[in-house]
Amino acid sequence: MRLLHLTLPVSDVTRVATWFRDVLQLEVAGDQVRIGWSTIQLQPAGDHPVGGVHLAFNVPDNRFAEAMTWLRARTPFQCSPEGRDYFALESSWQSQSVYFTGPDGLILELIGRRRLPASERSGAFHGSELTCLSEVGLPSHDVDAVREQSSQRFGLQPISPPSPQFAPMGDDEGLLIVVAADRRWFPEQKDLPNAQGLQLQVGDVSGSGELHDAALGWRVQAA
Repeated sequence: MRLLHLTLPVSDVTRVATWFRDVLQLEVAGDQVRIGWSTIQLQPAGDHPVGGVHLAFNVPDNRFAEAMTWLRARTPFQCSPEGRDYFALESSWQSQSVYFTGPDGLILELIGRRRLPASERSGAFHGSELTCLSEVGLPSHDVDAVREQSSQRFGLQPISPPSPQFAPMGDDEGLLIVVAADRRWFPEQKDLPNAQGLQLQVGDVSGSGELHDAALGWRVQAA
């Protein structure tokens, strides 16, 4: 699955666009931020709350050490309560991650996934090497129901064993991180998930239609 277009409510479009351009070195045109095949379209939040939104960006796994050095010079990392700021997962994930805070309290993540193609680049890392938006957090009062709907409508399967609190639906290129609405985000475990006003368009799925949560205010549509 590919996450193609995300509409993201923000408190100040110009300020948030400038942050993505200057801190993450991403291509920005007006209210649109480009990350490989993904576009984040910023729009005024209006009555929607900001904060608590989780997004992840893929990095070629063989460039992850350079990406960490690059990012650490640009913004602080988030840490777990035990003080860890680097997280490697084995089993079905085969990944390594760091987390950081974006504007409006975005909970952001760089993630390297071993199963994806390696990069041929070397030397200092640049933000243009981020390959895509790879995760969007979607809170729910019924994680199991959203998991079942995403499987029925889009043909998605969990990348790791799901639970009533957490179901990562999709694959290495694109994941819907479905979480219980009362489960605070890893690693700091401070912020409750928020997706009010998020509208996500996905591609390379086997079905059609959409998922939506009227109470929590998010929508996912197949391209």
